[in-house]
Amino acid sequence: MTISVTRTDVPDGQAPDGQAPDCERRDSRVPDGTVQYINIGGIELEAGGFLPDVTLAYETWGTLNADGSNAILVEHALTGSTHVTRGDGDEEGWWEQLAGPGAPADTDRFFVVSINILGGCYGSTGPASTAPDGKPWGSRFPLVTLRDSTDAEARLADRLGISSWFAVVGGSMGGARALEWAVSYPDRVRRCGVISVGASSTAEQIAFAQAQTLAIRQDPNFNGGDYYGGPLPEAGLALARRIAHITYRSAHELDFRFGRNAQDTEAPLQADALGDRGRYQVESYLDHQGNKLVQRFDANSYIALTEALMSHDVCRGRGTLKEALARTTADFFIAAVDSDRLYFPSQSRELANALPGDVDVHVIEAPIGHDGFLTEIGQLSAQLREHLLA
Repeated sequence: MTISVTRTDVPDGQAPDGQAPDCERRDSRVPDGTVQYINIGGIELEAGGFLPDVTLAYETWGTLNADGSNAILVEHALTGSTHVTRGDGDEEGWWEQLAGPGAPADTDRFFVVSINILGGCYGSTGPASTAPDGKPWGSRFPLVTLRDSTDAEARLADRLGISSWFAVVGGSMGGARALEWAVSYPDRVRRCGVISVGASSTAEQIAFAQAQTLAIRQDPNFNGGDYYGGPLPEAGLALARRIAHITYRSAHELDFRFGRNAQDTEAPLQADALGDRGRYQVESYLDHQGNKLVQRFDANSYIALTEALMSHDVCRGRGTLKEALARTTADFFIAAVDSDRLYFPSQSRELANALPGDVDVHVIEAPIGHDGFLTEIGQLSAQLREHLLA
């Protein structure tokens, strides 16, 4: 697995593997869909920690207009990257139905930006990045909340010349980030799309998250988080992904695709000992999902971002939900997946009911479960276009 480790010796706002010096605006010579880097300086964190010399990685598509008023921020989910849609190359993005030429976030009209979250492993400062002593942060990386990531992104927006976003849109953890933007910086968000997430992480969601982080921490190779340069905690990270993926898909989806079927010709009930039995197809599927993530993600970042999502609560320090949302001025677009068993549609309705004015909840009809916000967002293309043209 390739882990992003930061550096500070690369000019012109671009670095193949980490940090770069300050750059005031996007280099117009850079092709769409190219990862770029901005150093935003040190940042005081909500939990009391401090990160010096923070770099954020980002990608852009389209052209920022003269007054900076056509920018849309698309926030990625837990293990997402900045690559929302195709650029000048042909690598497919993870939300092509939402952003691109002719899509609701039309890159021929808007300047679309996606930022790798603080604590991530796709170029932004995270646990694998180099600390001031020249070693990876590892176990010393501080607790980061979604509010911290929003504050960091606000600095990046300043450097790009974006005083307010035409829209901020995201799903799952990306939706939580979008909501935090609208509450923390109400004068900087004109439209806000919150998809497949509620106003806070519930006890059940925190419980699922704790099981995932514990799976990583109990891997023999985790070494308290200081595993860089040695064996990686791949088994723990893969197990965390298995747990998460069960919540991302519905029971109906798993039953329809796999049922009780055996993998290949192995019979799960033909065995003399526990360790000799055959496998069910659904087990093989979860193994595949875990192994895929191990190839592209850092275990410490998985913990950092999972705990950031645990922190999600727009009411923290702001009173009741209605009181917290009363400060918002954005036009909201709220959506949920009808079969979601991680972030239930009722949470989206609770959020919509607490927002100022009359806010509808748009429903994605998809048997797949939570991941329907990614695969079936095209169902809401007309509604999203109407919202962005309003």
